[in-house]
Amino acid sequence: MRLRSSMFFTTLTVAAVMVATAAFAQQGQDFSKVQVKATKLSGNFYTLEGQGGLIGVLGGPDGVFMVDTQFAPLTEKIVAAVKEISPGPIRFVVNTHVHGDHTGGNENFGTLGVTILAREQLRARLAGGPKPSPAAALPVVTYNAPVTINMNGEAIQLIPIQSAHTDGDTMVYFPNADVIMTGDVYRSVGYPFPDPNNGWTFNGLIDGLNKIISTAKATTKIVPGHGPIVDKNAVAAHRDMALAVRNKVAGLIKQGQTVEQVLAAKPTAEFDGKVDPGGSSHERFLRALYGNLSSAK
Repeated sequence: MRLRSSMFFTTLTVAAVMVATAAFAQQGQDFSKVQVKATKLSGNFYTLEGQGGLIGVLGGPDGVFMVDTQFAPLTEKIVAAVKEISPGPIRFVVNTHVHGDHTGGNENFGTLGVTILAREQLRARLAGGPKPSPAAALPVVTYNAPVTINMNGEAIQLIPIQSAHTDGDTMVYFPNADVIMTGDVYRSVGYPFPDPNNGWTFNGLIDGLNKIISTAKATTKIVPGHGPIVDKNAVAAHRDMALAVRNKVAGLIKQGQTVEQVLAAKPTAEFDGKVDPGGSSHERFLRALYGNLSSAK
């Protein structure tokens, strides 16, 4: 069902702000100074940068299709930024994965009547656990096979990626705009960001990166979950780096080294200066990689 823009903003004022205020208290972060910046990438496709994962927006006569919702306290600012792009109602949001910096605004958008789409595994994780998400935050349409959404002159492809960052990842491909949104399957800043507690595996990561590379053309703009927009060559280099580190860690495990010994051996040293200068994302990656490879022995 379509919502007229005036109804959309009225509902936001009386309902979603209350949800956002509660979420603000839960997260303990100050979002008041966060500005949401829109960047046009191609035709009627834009990205929104605020705090958390990058958002995608496809506007047009059929309404707005969004990718991810960032944090709940930013919903008003996100909606205002979307209105500047396209005056039509926000009709659909797809979540690329379960983490709160990509799904935190779900309840606000769901309360407004926006249809949320996501992998079956993602919905199950939001609905389960010690603090289940409210019903309005849960995806209404779920899938575990490729899905195409036809709107605004695009055949938007929702492509499941198995266990690359979590077990509920989706890559979103806009073929006419020539844009791929990867979620956190690929981040152009730092080392891969594994989440073993939510289904990550190293082989899934490599399969996911390969899927991005094989889907992209030379001209495709690849929008990562976090970091600057890149092309397929950057994703290929990221994959090759991950494989090289995997080989080193596998060799150290074969020698019987503990995870602390592996960290001390600095198997990422040759890449640190380029991949994560001055950062510490290598440790998270190495610990998860060690655990995954050890359990597979």
